[in-house]
Amino acid sequence: MPGGMEWDGAVNAWHVAGDVYRMGRREWLTEEGWRQAYRHGIRTVVDLRNETEIRRRETDPPVPRAALARFDVVLAPTEDPDNSEFRELCVPYLNDPASYADNARLFPHLLAGVFKAVAAADGGVIIHCSAGRDRSGMIAAMLQDLAGDDDEAIVHGYQRAMRGINEHHRNSAVPHPYERFLPEDVLMPLLESRSRSLLEFVRSLDTADYLNRHGVTPRELAAILAKLGR
Repeated sequence: MPGGMEWDGAVNAWHVAGDVYRMGRREWLTEEGWRQAYRHGIRTVVDLRNETEIRRRETDPPVPRAALARFDVVLAPTEDPDNSEFRELCVPYLNDPASYADNARLFPHLLAGVFKAVAAADGGVIIHCSAGRDRSGMIAAMLQDLAGDDDEAIVHGYQRAMRGINEHHRNSAVPHPYERFLPEDVLMPLLESRSRSLLEFVRSLDTADYLNRHGVTPRELAAILAKLGR
């Protein structure tokens, strides 16, 4: 699909805007994939996962420490998985834009931390979670809102990520504990409903005001806009 990043091993990797990109878990990249990302200008990786999720799998490609040493990896989780209200709302995890507003309400300091990390980043930035769909999708939609993208572009960003991870499930060497590949007749209704929820979230949030109210300074916001090419 247009906008996909052909970094070797990368899953669900896409351009967001300017010097900002998104993808699934970074452990999927090969050594060559990291070289390609570096040549593309990437210098900072913002990991949205919780610390307990960060681990290598037997099927992950071996990558020498030296290949990763050129990147600044920043841990900036978007949620507290031990929060009881979050656990009740997002079962078994955040997997639908209908829950993005609750995430933003429950964890404003964490979302602000993600944007502070983008503001402080050196060079191009990759944001990633596990699948590269919902935590990345929430942050990407907010970034696209800041960049001035229209509804169509924001929906397109989410839908291609949803399709991207769905395609990965088709042939994944590690079956997902909850998700499986969905045929088009099952996928389409989900795309439509989740796209509506995504737009409702991002258009009611007012990203710039939200970030300002939760500690992102005007200088940091200007740095984010510069990263987005605005």
